[in-house]
Amino acid sequence: MPSGVFDSVLLRHVFGTDELRAIFSDENRVQKWFDYEAALALTQGELGIIPQAVAAEIAAKANVENVDLEAIGAEIRRVKHPLVPALRALQAACAADHGEYLHFGPTTQDVIDTGFMLQLKDAHAVFVRDLKEIGRALFSLAANHKDTPMVGRTHGVQALPITFGHKCAIWLSETQRNFARLTSVAERTFVGGLVGAVGTQASLGDQAFEVEKRVMQRLGLGVAEISWQTARDRFADYAGTLGLIGGLLGKIAREIIILGHNEIDEVAEPFDTGKVGSSTMPHKRNPVIAEGVVAVGRCLRSAVALMQETMVVEHERDASQWRVEWKAMPEACLMVGAMLAQMKMVLSRLEVHPDKMRRNLDTLGGFLLSERVMFALADKIGKQSAHELIYTVSMRGLETGITFEQALLADEKVKAALGGELKALLDPTTYVGLAPAITARVLAQTKASGWLDL
Repeated sequence: MPSGVFDSVLLRHVFGTDELRAIFSDENRVQKWFDYEAALALTQGELGIIPQAVAAEIAAKANVENVDLEAIGAEIRRVKHPLVPALRALQAACAADHGEYLHFGPTTQDVIDTGFMLQLKDAHAVFVRDLKEIGRALFSLAANHKDTPMVGRTHGVQALPITFGHKCAIWLSETQRNFARLTSVAERTFVGGLVGAVGTQASLGDQAFEVEKRVMQRLGLGVAEISWQTARDRFADYAGTLGLIGGLLGKIAREIIILGHNEIDEVAEPFDTGKVGSSTMPHKRNPVIAEGVVAVGRCLRSAVALMQETMVVEHERDASQWRVEWKAMPEACLMVGAMLAQMKMVLSRLEVHPDKMRRNLDTLGGFLLSERVMFALADKIGKQSAHELIYTVSMRGLETGITFEQALLADEKVKAALGGELKALLDPTTYVGLAPAITARVLAQTKASGWLDL
């Protein structure tokens, strides 16, 4: 019976997806080990290192369905070795004595590291796909709301008007950078290992380089320039990229929660009939999906930090470091996969309320336009003097509970300078600056880059 959130029947949808769980399952883990052994045997058969018939038999039997995972697990607990029981099971599945040539030269870490790299490569394809879909959803939101005015907030309070499209374009731009990071980190990450016990390839003979090259070609991985058994920067680098992706998704989710507060009500995550917000308050429509994304993002950052710990390795092998990766990296992948899947759905169906955005522009009674009025007045009396005067007028107005227009007209100096212009100056929908143009520029650059395949 599952005891953790990643496999819990009740909670696993929050912390992972079925697709990612399958990639990091025991079945696929052992299958990747067997894929490695098959590629090695076939290559050694081609090069005359082992008999070709033996190589063909090993490759034919290198299927997880031919072994008993429960029995392998029991043996791992008995012999205290993570790979040998799986090799013995595969050897037993081979005909005659063909299994004697299994695992002919590599060390345990060669197999487990490369197998895990194959799992990570499968997960990478999922991340690339889902990040693109999130990018497309953000592109649509930015395009559709390029001119939709809303309140811009700094320090948690109203500042100046922006457009919702501009906010989404910022998210889109960051998503594009994360996609670029994901692409570049893949080029550095996806290599295999075939170097032997201490990285010298002593057990692989004179054809070691050729064997390594052909094995990695079969597996679809690159060839590392030197052993990486003690150099764990590739996994840590990749985990760091996942942390950046998760950070962005958590930020967007948090913004959706805040903008969905009843008092703001500018956006809302999708609502489906039957979704329950509270066991005691029937009216509630809680942002539970976005809340889950924020929560998982916090856990993700712990896993990323834990991957940094794996960088400190002793001598030519350090299992105390190695075992940390077995926990932290799959969990990081599962969590990012869950966040991507959830935010892909939320953003593609996000409820946007332009009428509420327009309403909130008037919440401060016009004080949102103080900058605009100040600059208009600056043309008459100078910028610093205008700032001081509008500051005094604003504080007086806010403290007495009158509108900004009333406060401005109550000051004779302001009234004389701007009286005829105030109505136009206090329209918040016409003071969004270059937000529409900036958004259009981001959309054009995004389309031109081709990363979304639009």
